[in-house]
Amino acid sequence: MNLETYRRNGMGVATPVWFTIGDDKMIYVVTRTGTGKVKRLRNDSKVRIVPSNMRGRPKAEWLSGNGTFATPEQLKRALIQRNKKYGFKARLSGLFSRTKGDLIGIKISLD
Repeated sequence: MNLETYRRNGMGVATPVWFTIGDDKMIYVVTRTGTGKVKRLRNDSKVRIVPSNMRGRPKAEWLSGNGTFATPEQLKRALIQRNKKYGFKARLSGLFSRTKGDLIGIKISLD
């Protein structure tokens, strides 16, 4: 899916991300603390999401919501779900992104 977060000037930045849906019906994205989406989310919790292909091309209409940071327990569950859903590719991508900080979870609730 594409996750759109907002810069301080209000301009949206869309990023293709892997996601899972938790038992609490929230959408979870696992990323690193040094990524742009995390920095933008710290300034503005407003987000939009849309189903997309691997390259980020939207397949439906955008949905609005709010993003917050997951608790350590929620992050742990999201990691397990992500690794189960995406398998080896998820673990491999983790090796290449280690330089961007520690793992962090984004919890998305739709409006």
